[in-house]
Amino acid sequence: MKQLFGLTTWCLTFVSLNLALTAHAAEPVVKLTKVDHEIAVTIDGKDFTTYHTDPKWKKPFFSPVKTSAGTIITRGLESAESKDHPHHKGIWVAVDEVNENKFWAEKATIQNAKVELVKAEGNPAEMKVTNLWLGPDNAPVVTETTLIKIYANRLMTYDIQFTAGKKTVTWADTKEGLFGIRVADTVREKPTAPANPPGQVINADGMKTTAECWGKISKWVDYSGLVEGKMHGAAIFEHPKNFRRSRYHVRDYGLFTVSPFGQKSYTNGMMPADDLVQPAETSIRLRYAIYIHDGDAAQGKVAETFASYVKHEGE
Repeated sequence: MKQLFGLTTWCLTFVSLNLALTAHAAEPVVKLTKVDHEIAVTIDGKDFTTYHTDPKWKKPFFSPVKTSAGTIITRGLESAESKDHPHHKGIWVAVDEVNENKFWAEKATIQNAKVELVKAEGNPAEMKVTNLWLGPDNAPVVTETTLIKIYANRLMTYDIQFTAGKKTVTWADTKEGLFGIRVADTVREKPTAPANPPGQVINADGMKTTAECWGKISKWVDYSGLVEGKMHGAAIFEHPKNFRRSRYHVRDYGLFTVSPFGQKSYTNGMMPADDLVQPAETSIRLRYAIYIHDGDAAQGKVAETFASYVKHEGE
């Protein structure tokens, strides 16, 4: 009996250890792979998105961005989808009216200087990008240094630092910015065809539709709709410790962004312009996140994911 009991204990220990190792091996992994001017992002070996830094583009961006089903939730760069606003590329950071330079509209260039794979594999994987926002003299108006963390649940966090060059920087009041995504045509609120149901837009305060959510301050806004027949969405989060509150630029044709630089613009003149004057060689910090999820905002647990984001990115 002692031998049998010992064997049974050993077997149970072996099974428990094996289960633990299996569970550990099954943890999802995000992997970053840099090839030339692209950083490919995979989750458990499947394509999620690609970060583009080729000088042929006027700014860096992620595109395409895929759902858990492998379908594409961003508008295609070269596809049969709508062609308006060609500067709306995947997921990106840009804003107009920085010392009168129109980076958003791609009249001025945001040039990638460096990509560092801080943590090439894990959950999250991490990369730090250095982007030069160039003025007419080809010198940086500001230098953007952004730490991007990508989690296996398709949460992407941005910790952005803008450092002014040798001159004072004025961030003028504009609606054209700052961090956002252009969703696929089938997701957007304004249907592209009579057979397509409209996309759904809701914020953390229960406001619905782009008309209600546009220009409003909220912890998060979600934009969900059909992607190849299944519901998926993108939610944008604002970090509560940003130096000023941001407002959402969310449109029925699929544009979806957040920015702290548009008080007058986003309130249709009800509030005064609130330009930010940044002294030379100083820095400002802004934090946001975007969460690609299955289902609508409730099914995708957007509120819960926002709470988790704040908890883990709180400092």
